[in-house]
Amino acid sequence: MMNQSTYFYQFLEPISKELAFVARELENSIYSSPRTMLTHARVFVENILQQVIQAERIEEEPRSNLKERIDLLNSNGYLTSDIRDALHYVRQIGNQASHDVRMFRYSEALLSWEAVYKIVKWYVEVYGPVDFTVPAYQDPSPRSNHFYENTELETRLKVLEKLLKESLEQGEKPPEKEEPETTPEGATVKEELPGFTTIRTLEFKNQTLEIPYFLRDAFLLPQRFAKSVTYLIRLGAEQQARIMSELPNHLEGLNQHVKRFSDKNDELFFEELAIFIEEEKIRRKLTLERPGELFLFYKSDYIIVTEELAKLPLTPEEFAGIPNLLRQLQDDQIETVGQLPKELVILAKYENVGVGTVEKLFEQLKAKQLVRVDS
Repeated sequence: MMNQSTYFYQFLEPISKELAFVARELENSIYSSPRTMLTHARVFVENILQQVIQAERIEEEPRSNLKERIDLLNSNGYLTSDIRDALHYVRQIGNQASHDVRMFRYSEALLSWEAVYKIVKWYVEVYGPVDFTVPAYQDPSPRSNHFYENTELETRLKVLEKLLKESLEQGEKPPEKEEPETTPEGATVKEELPGFTTIRTLEFKNQTLEIPYFLRDAFLLPQRFAKSVTYLIRLGAEQQARIMSELPNHLEGLNQHVKRFSDKNDELFFEELAIFIEEEKIRRKLTLERPGELFLFYKSDYIIVTEELAKLPLTPEEFAGIPNLLRQLQDDQIETVGQLPKELVILAKYENVGVGTVEKLFEQLKAKQLVRVDS
């Protein structure tokens, strides 16, 4: 079984990194989105055929489609019946997946995956290095902790397919790099945890921030931005900067939506946004690596809430020095640690409760967690 850092078509990297990386994303999509795999497998095999047509110096009509390219190579005697049938299967089931609204099954994606293997094996053995050995076929294993959402998968595949097309047009061997390429738009295509694909890039003056997929519609809670709380509240009242997707690509001039704020506020917000993104990445990795755990977060720190800690009552006997917060929590029927919001800084919303009070609660929670671990 392959571990998370490897994938079946890794052996293609010396021949074409672009082909290898598209194949990697197809493998990632088999169990998370059969439709995505089937649709994009067509692009993958069509690129292989284009490389064969280039290698054989065959003239083709501009804008030929996949069927026409299969027919062209077949009529010129370059395809065995087995490879021709595999190509047509990938094409036909891919066409269905791109138009038909029915649910596509894992079994169909696996059949396409097997057909893709036949095509790759043929291509490498006929047009690849003489001493190159293609590994035996292997069914992909489901990776329960490695599923990308469909939109993220589509983003990754479109980026890679663009690179694949560009490498074909240049007719050059892809540069040897340890990491995959990125597009000018900043969308990353490296192997990474679900949600970490760069979906957009924000700019401020000469600085940039890459926004990962899992944060594309994240709520920008003002209390998470200590130097920009009032600024974000005012922007939110104007329906600006409430969620990540509301932010413009260029943050310069954001302050023009509200009165009595300046470019300095945009600069501070941009700096705090960078910190927010890094903190959220840490949290995302934790929740992926430790599924089913209950976390309480405070800024860049966190605690894991065990069953015993979750039952602890939020009373002055257990938590000293924060009676006003405890009273208001009781009024909202938040009576135990397990009922606290995952994002503790939200508690600063209560009357006469500041970030310092929330920090006192968090430090006491950490101390109680350690006592219970030690005991």
